[in-house]
Amino acid sequence: MTPALPTHPHAITTEGVVTGNGAPGIERMEVRLQRTAFSPHRHDTYAIGLTLAGVQRFRFRGSTWNCLPGQCHILHPDELHDGRAATDAGFAYRMVHIDPALLTPLTSGLPFVAQPVVDLNRFALPADRHIWHQEDELDSLAQLDLIETVARWLTQLGGEPSPQPSALAAKALQDVRDRIAQDPAARPAMAELERLSGLDRWTLARQFRAAFGTSPSRFRTCRQLARAQQLLSQGMPIAQAAADAGFADQSHFSRHFKRAYGITPGRWTSMLPGQALHTG
Repeated sequence: MTPALPTHPHAITTEGVVTGNGAPGIERMEVRLQRTAFSPHRHDTYAIGLTLAGVQRFRFRGSTWNCLPGQCHILHPDELHDGRAATDAGFAYRMVHIDPALLTPLTSGLPFVAQPVVDLNRFALPADRHIWHQEDELDSLAQLDLIETVARWLTQLGGEPSPQPSALAAKALQDVRDRIAQDPAARPAMAELERLSGLDRWTLARQFRAAFGTSPSRFRTCRQLARAQQLLSQGMPIAQAAADAGFADQSHFSRHFKRAYGITPGRWTSMLPGQALHTG
């Protein structure tokens, strides 16, 4: 029998973020919100969420969507969206963020799901809910299972992407991506990335987005933010985390953090277990 996911049948009275077990390129969390709203923001990953309680409301591609308990929302990388509770009762959901580079070997490009809210029972097997069992460890086989499940969903629900991976300089693009991820704070020069890939900057930018769903610049910033977020979760002060991640100053970091996650670093930190409210 597939283990049941937790539910929150009553109003959400305590806001918080609980990070689950993840793996390279896979992040899982449970979020409970009542008053806090996410400003418009973007991720460089696929974002796949399951509403556990309440009604989640968000704007996406010019429309307003409501996601009810038992419904799933699927957002493509680099698509602007926000998020808030539709009622005073608040809402709770579990989220999986997955690096599109993990999916491309199993999908034809990066499938786009035009209708972002779907009934889970319409397309998913009962066992597929394991992707949100964030208390479970993600060993190598569990990672493969999660990636295969998400790839299957995207292929089933999304349209045919373009261009096809065969038309892209896959190894060159991966080399550039690895170089940026290795040390995003170093800010490699475009000329270095052109030499590394053998592509001119315009071809590189166009193919990078087709392969990974976002631009090289935004990918670099998101890697910086991920590093800073990790440091904040370990208790590092905001200004120090910003500096260690390569941002010019705390103000610069806070602007980028809010664009990426929809809330300030201080507010995000205050929602972590055992954290006091910081300013941000």
